[in-house]
Amino acid sequence: MPRPPSGLSNADSPRAAAVQIVRVLREASHVAYFAGGCVRDELLGYHPKDYDIATDAVPDRVRELFPNSRFIGQAFGVVQVRIPHTQPGPGHTVEVATFRREWGYEDGRRPSEVHFTDAQTDAQRRDFTINGLFEDPLATDATDRIIDFVGGQDDLRAKLIRAIGDPCERFAEDYLRMLRAVRFAARLGFDIDPATAAAIPPLTPKLAQISRERIGQELMWMLTPAIPPEASRAQGSGADARAFAAITWLQKLHLDGPTLDEQHIDTDLGIGHTLAGAHSPAVGYATVLAAWMLDRHVFTTQDPAAHDKALDDHAHFDQFVAALNQFVADRLDSTVTRWRRALCLSNDHRDTLCELLRLLPTALAWSDLGIAKQKRLLANPCWPQARAILTAMTHHPGIEGLVASIDLQSEPLLTQGVAPQPWIDGEDLIAMGRKPGPGFRRLIELAYDAQLEGTLTSRQQALQWLQQQK
Repeated sequence: MPRPPSGLSNADSPRAAAVQIVRVLREASHVAYFAGGCVRDELLGYHPKDYDIATDAVPDRVRELFPNSRFIGQAFGVVQVRIPHTQPGPGHTVEVATFRREWGYEDGRRPSEVHFTDAQTDAQRRDFTINGLFEDPLATDATDRIIDFVGGQDDLRAKLIRAIGDPCERFAEDYLRMLRAVRFAARLGFDIDPATAAAIPPLTPKLAQISRERIGQELMWMLTPAIPPEASRAQGSGADARAFAAITWLQKLHLDGPTLDEQHIDTDLGIGHTLAGAHSPAVGYATVLAAWMLDRHVFTTQDPAAHDKALDDHAHFDQFVAALNQFVADRLDSTVTRWRRALCLSNDHRDTLCELLRLLPTALAWSDLGIAKQKRLLANPCWPQARAILTAMTHHPGIEGLVASIDLQSEPLLTQGVAPQPWIDGEDLIAMGRKPGPGFRRLIELAYDAQLEGTLTSRQQALQWLQQQK
């Protein structure tokens, strides 16, 4: 096991490692505190995965005190210190940053000037009050433990996301903070301070200055069940509530358009219903995106006055199916391409998003499908995700009954087996003297359909059937 840095011992947890670093800095006559998100999360009852430390020690002094360290942002005064673990492994890494003041944000992202300063001034440069807190982990009196220069504790109690100082100035320093405000509000179940919220819509075009990778990462943190790096909660994720809150805020603050690289949609969507299906850990990022795409590009294309007309559920259902089929046929590929570029989606996320939205028209036509197509649908790896979206859409007339029918009829099909090994393949066709070509796939698919339907009940029977085909 590596030898611990001078003055340090092996640590069992990230917090223990961070406490050791603070102790070494304090013994060397420096001010040192836990800073930012880890303080916020502990006060909220979360379990931080990472601890950041802020200190008046300049970077070279930090490197001197901790030989097992390296610069990761020397211009910004950030040093990464590694503390060994009690078990074999890489150990714990803690970022130690010098208190600083920043100015000259010409690119809307990074400062051009940095000056080392004290804790109170450092707090003023941070984004939101709940992230501007410091903690003295060595304090013997609990009342001295939290150092709050910005009113962060009051906003935590009020469940409020509030910019430190002038919101316009804070957002102009880093336009990604507009999305971070939404993420924190959605993840924590907080409201956004009215003055902070009001500063966002006029600045949303400035998101064009932010890299698409960072925008996509922020959105994924908002919409997925997993807690983002700044917090790990002991119980429950509440993914459905967070996704609903995130998209509500994005659209309310006009962040949806620049985030997705399309027009802002100023309407009340069905997101409260559609995204309610995203409650299971099995529901992934692409599934929530598919639900949001349905809300924006299918539900909103229907005649809003239709619900005031004397239409029965069947007519409403047909109207929705027609809108969905038209979207899939005419605009799905271009919309997914735009979202992929805007959010830097992975190939897997892009493919799953497309497959989910292509599966839905098939699922909505369930009662007209033969047994083979029903089994193929149930065997599709994306079916559980598509089923979650259908469940989330049961508020729409006609879909609740359809989902109940699918569940009832799929049970015996699943018992029979929906993805058996095919009895014949291309080698069988070649053995019969057939030349490879376009007809190969058609014959194999027809044989497999007959197998799924129970028309062919054995390999021998399938081979006999194949010999009869022209």
